[in-house]
Amino acid sequence: MAALVQQISERVGRHLERRGLLVRDAESAWLEFDAEQASPLDDLAGHSITYRIAVGPNQGRKAFTLQTLPAWEDDGDERGDLATAAGFSLHAGVSARANARDKIERLCRYVARPALASSRLSLTREGLVRYAFKSPWRDGTTHVLFEPLDFIARLAALIPRPGVNLTRYHGVFAPNSPLRALVTPARRGKRVRGTGAPTEPEKRRSMTWARRLKRVFRIDIERCGHCGGTVTIIACIQDPGVIRRILDHLQRTGTLTRDHSPQAPRAPPSTLFPNGASNLD
Repeated sequence: MAALVQQISERVGRHLERRGLLVRDAESAWLEFDAEQASPLDDLAGHSITYRIAVGPNQGRKAFTLQTLPAWEDDGDERGDLATAAGFSLHAGVSARANARDKIERLCRYVARPALASSRLSLTREGLVRYAFKSPWRDGTTHVLFEPLDFIARLAALIPRPGVNLTRYHGVFAPNSPLRALVTPARRGKRVRGTGAPTEPEKRRSMTWARRLKRVFRIDIERCGHCGGTVTIIACIQDPGVIRRILDHLQRTGTLTRDHSPQAPRAPPSTLFPNGASNLD
């Protein structure tokens, strides 16, 4: 493991050098971003990596931490399942058998966990954002404090670039695997040669923006919030000026405040016309 993490650190270092992001000399190495080509997100990410404040009056300083426990020495480096080299660490202490489905599910949930736990996030009396660590650091640090603006900058540094795959699949779930269409619920993937024309479920289907809105934010715009009926999407309007004119018109006509409760069901024709007449003279 030590040789593997050393090889990873060297390859990453050479890659950063080729891109001109890493400068090395005989004694040390540091990251150097081109101020003209770097985006604001690169600057936020650089400050986040070095645990420094990116914006505000304390820009460039270390983040304020609370050490509520005494420091201690951890012998984790002596274990065979943990290796470190040049700031890189490789941990192989978690393993699961193929038939241990519960453990594999917990591991997948851990990998797919959000960036932070909102239950450990709070505000102090001074208006600072306080975040409690799940486990204390070796130096006894249990909390870190941020200015609200710097906390937003730390969250912005976690935003991935467009087109970056956050989850990579291997084996039969890989995008180029010929068996992917046979094991995925949506039947998406490359079709095996010689199996004939693809059926309708096997064709790739892009998820609509309305379904993505429901999946990510749990906002179902295809169902009426008053009667629970199905809503037909006529158009998607993105121009703020047009949206404002439509809302102003609905406000003037009273449509926004009108009761949209479903109408009462009508009686059958035999009740409305006892004598069997179907229309009125």
